[in-house]
Amino acid sequence: MTPALTINLLRVLFITFCAAIGANISWAFIGDSWPGLALGIVLGLVIVLIDRLLKGVSLRLFSSATFGLLLGWIFANLLIASDVLRYQSETAQWAARLLVYAVFGYLGMMLAMRSSRDEFSLIIPYVRFARETTQHEPLILDTNVIIDGRIADLCATGFLSRSLIVPRFILDELQLLADSRDPTKRERGRRGLEILNQLRRSRDIELTIHESSEDNVDLGTDARLVRAAKVLKARLLTNDLALGQIARLQQVAVLNLADLARALRPTLVTGDELDLRLVKEGREAHQAVGYLPDGTMIVVNHARAYLGKTRTVVVASALQTAAGRLIFAELKDGAAEPSA
Repeated sequence: MTPALTINLLRVLFITFCAAIGANISWAFIGDSWPGLALGIVLGLVIVLIDRLLKGVSLRLFSSATFGLLLGWIFANLLIASDVLRYQSETAQWAARLLVYAVFGYLGMMLAMRSSRDEFSLIIPYVRFARETTQHEPLILDTNVIIDGRIADLCATGFLSRSLIVPRFILDELQLLADSRDPTKRERGRRGLEILNQLRRSRDIELTIHESSEDNVDLGTDARLVRAAKVLKARLLTNDLALGQIARLQQVAVLNLADLARALRPTLVTGDELDLRLVKEGREAHQAVGYLPDGTMIVVNHARAYLGKTRTVVVASALQTAAGRLIFAELKDGAAEPSA
């Protein structure tokens, strides 16, 4: 049974309970159960409606509001205890007390809900609330980053949070790919499911399958991912540039594996030496081409005769192109291409 179905069943049982209580009370007082039955159903529906309206209210927000209400009650009692209303009539004193409690309670709740947990230490000097670091914030995974496969190694290093969340609709999408008639899609789907099983078996990673709400089934996958990240207060891990831009526009923290790989590329400057395997011919007759582990292409002058070999080269210059970074290098020993 899904969580949404369980919640709806509890609501129906609660309304039925309210109707039964109302019918029993009405039968005991007036001998007719129908007025109480109707009143109980209305009361149950009103409470369920209030529950629906409070859907976005978290337990943390509720506890903050309760603390603020307590502070407002304390200040209201201090003001009333000063006997500033002792010369007023009983009716005026009752109305003034009601107004003071309402005003201070409202202000206390609003101030508490707007404050961060660190700001509470100004009121309670000897109580410090545990700070949540971004390292322990959960990460929501999209389909592409699961199929990519690098997430397991990244979490094992400790640089990312080890609390991972996979929404149910992402799991369904992987299953749909795995059952596809297209061999490429089928292979991608099966790879994604294998990686999820690997993550679940890992003792260092906490993988959770989130049963997302069925209220937003008409939305696209990207929109549902952003919505889930906002509801769960989690960061979105992806390698989709468009999804990352959409999430940032909606104030959702995004980690992009493509940005991470780009930031970790080795920075080569003129004069740096490295061992490079020359794998193919260059555009010019004397050039040979090699690649760094991150895919950066290095063009080596006067190295055509060393194709298939590993040589030590010296970086001569770098050029930023639309396709990426292009580096030119020379052979370290300065040897010219030997004659055939």
